[in-house]
Amino acid sequence: MKCPFCNKVNTRVIDSRPADDNTSIRRRRQCDDCHRRFTTYEKVESIPLVVIKKDNNREPYDRAKIEAGVFRSCHKRPISVDQITALVDEVETTIFNMEDKEIPSHIIGEILMDKLKDLDAVAYVRFASVYREFKDVNTFMNELKKILDS
Repeated sequence: MKCPFCNKVNTRVIDSRPADDNTSIRRRRQCDDCHRRFTTYEKVESIPLVVIKKDNNREPYDRAKIEAGVFRSCHKRPISVDQITALVDEVETTIFNMEDKEIPSHIIGEILMDKLKDLDAVAYVRFASVYREFKDVNTFMNELKKILDS
């Protein structure tokens, strides 16, 4: 590893431990030449994932889009940021465990709705109303009946 201060390649690891999220390794390093310390993070490289949209356009997977949708549906609900992050992590794990290079957006939406249904019924209905593009009150009511019957 090259030292970010003096650009020499003589560095060594002096401490190594899992990072806070347990998905990466935090390494404390020291340069043998300038003796300065710096931190690096080692993370498993994920497979690039392409999302196939409704109109068949393809775009790179973007976690921020899922987070934004979940945050909007959970607005003014008693749901913590940690719960939302955990939900998005679960969805992401499910998606990446499929080991597909391309995934239709509707599959991501269905996985997300299943997770939201378990977290908060109101957030689920909010998300479903946008995702499924409810056209009228009857469609909305049908979705509510499904929740009440389950």
